[in-house]
Amino acid sequence: MKFSNILTSVIRSFLGDYRVNEGDTRRGVDWIGSIPFMVLHIACLAVIWVGWSWFAVLFALIFYLVRMFSITAFYHRYFSHRSFKTHRFFQCLFAIWGCSAVQRGPLWWAAIHRHHHIYSDTEHDTHSPRIHGFLWSHIGWISARENYETRVKYVKDWIKFPELVFINRYAQVVPIVEAVIIFIVGALLGIHMPELNTDGPQLLIWGFFISTVVCSHATFSINSFDHMYGTRRYNTPDTSRNNFIATLFTLGEGWHNNHHHYPITARAGFYWWEIDITWYLLVILSWFRIVRELRPLPDHIRKKNRIPVEE
Repeated sequence: MKFSNILTSVIRSFLGDYRVNEGDTRRGVDWIGSIPFMVLHIACLAVIWVGWSWFAVLFALIFYLVRMFSITAFYHRYFSHRSFKTHRFFQCLFAIWGCSAVQRGPLWWAAIHRHHHIYSDTEHDTHSPRIHGFLWSHIGWISARENYETRVKYVKDWIKFPELVFINRYAQVVPIVEAVIIFIVGALLGIHMPELNTDGPQLLIWGFFISTVVCSHATFSINSFDHMYGTRRYNTPDTSRNNFIATLFTLGEGWHNNHHHYPITARAGFYWWEIDITWYLLVILSWFRIVRELRPLPDHIRKKNRIPVEE
């Protein structure tokens, strides 16, 4: 393979695109194009040299939660399902915020997810563990060449916003900038607040690389684990399940069977005892009119099509 082709493959996998190459039918993992994703994981091993501090670990945890919320609230419930409304200015900010989680652009993410709901657990589903197995549904699909580009036909409602198309096209610029900022902050803290026992390299590894990898796999677990393990309240035509453990890691997304039963509601926890932190935070944002018209869960939908005895 020519160097130019290798470089093109890496860049396309990293930046993605806002178009779809309908003629690209190549399947399987693109190992060359997956280099940035593999580097993200390998860099976590640098913790052996940079060590740890309570500040770095706490920073990583907070940054994880902040970015997980950007995925669950904005990439998923807003851009994928339009379960609430917001001003165009905040819509732009939410798109940039979502990019910080290093899960490509908002339109790419929404298109993949909408495709999943249409073809869930069929041979056309991008990441079905029933069809393709656990490993592919969890991580293989995102490294496949045919999934690099945005499937425009599923997000025609969003491509009319040029700023979203631009953000989607250059989504990975955001995490590059944030990684640089985290390093600089760590370096400054090391100089001016040495009692925190951190520095640039340490905060970069914990706050960016480890936090990003954990956030990614927590998100991917909804595609894999939540279609394999858990309970089913509703008789949906797919294998979606409710999983409390996944819910804790994903701020409420683990109520996946609930979600497949009625995807357009802004809440995933259908009962008061089903923890849904994303929903709670969206309600708080609605108090300040940052978001509005949160789609409710009708009572007749909650009661409809229930399985008498959970599996």
